[in-house]
Amino acid sequence: MRLGLWLSFLLLTALAQVLTLPDLRARTYGEGGFRVERVLEERPAFTRVQFSHLSDGLRVHGFANLPKGRGPFPVVVVLHGYVEPSRYRLLAYTTPYADFLAEKGYLVLHPNFRGHPPSEGAPAQGLRHVYAVDVLNLLAEVRRGAFPQADPARIALFGHSMGGGVAQIVSLVDPGLKGAVLYGSMSGDERRNLERIRYWSGGSRGQELFALSPEVLRQASAWTYLEELSVPLSVHHGLQDAQVPPEWSWELCRRLKALKKPVECFSYPGGHLFRGEVDRVFRERVLAFLGRVL
Repeated sequence: MRLGLWLSFLLLTALAQVLTLPDLRARTYGEGGFRVERVLEERPAFTRVQFSHLSDGLRVHGFANLPKGRGPFPVVVVLHGYVEPSRYRLLAYTTPYADFLAEKGYLVLHPNFRGHPPSEGAPAQGLRHVYAVDVLNLLAEVRRGAFPQADPARIALFGHSMGGGVAQIVSLVDPGLKGAVLYGSMSGDERRNLERIRYWSGGSRGQELFALSPEVLRQASAWTYLEELSVPLSVHHGLQDAQVPPEWSWELCRRLKALKKPVECFSYPGGHLFRGEVDRVFRERVLAFLGRVL
């Protein structure tokens, strides 16, 4: 009985977080409250600081790598993938990519989504659209001048795994972005994502799949709106990825090419996270893409 009540509570919590693309587009962003919390580290090429801002009334944190110099610098927002929130830390596994981009002259922002310490709130229980809200609120703060060194007219996204799924949603809500890198990205079809989450968790997560109507899932899915996409995408996926099916990226590429949308697509002899020479080639391609769009 207790297990049943707990699953019911999780289901209701998840349903309360459901946002569709039309819902996200109808919102306004930029709740204020931005502040630099502290300097974390001085590197030869950049200074790392912790920042925070408000999102749905929650204080959401992250770190920024600020290149040395006057700027203005183009901005890349690095979006992390799934990490068990109780084990999450401010500097996540994607920090090496944030540092690499900062060393190349980009002002890099790395938000910690709500529910991921030290950010406040509860993490998403299935659909990750509340994380897109956190990113969209951060983008609004950047455009209001939160970082004087940043060029608000030149912003791109870099999303890995779950972060790639969030990047697809944000790109359809914010056409002012100049580009987005998708790295081992989750699908833009939310039914597939929920089925995968349920598989990974042994059935403990993704239960809202059974309660959401097909129409809600359709309106929540980025792929429903690909005809409206204007942000160029750079799609990268490892052929040996055991966590996110590479076919999801190839299908996205086929759809975008059929729609004549700006997209480039690359496959690699690697897994969910690239290593060694594969990672070096990936980084070179990312830099080439960002150089073109920013």
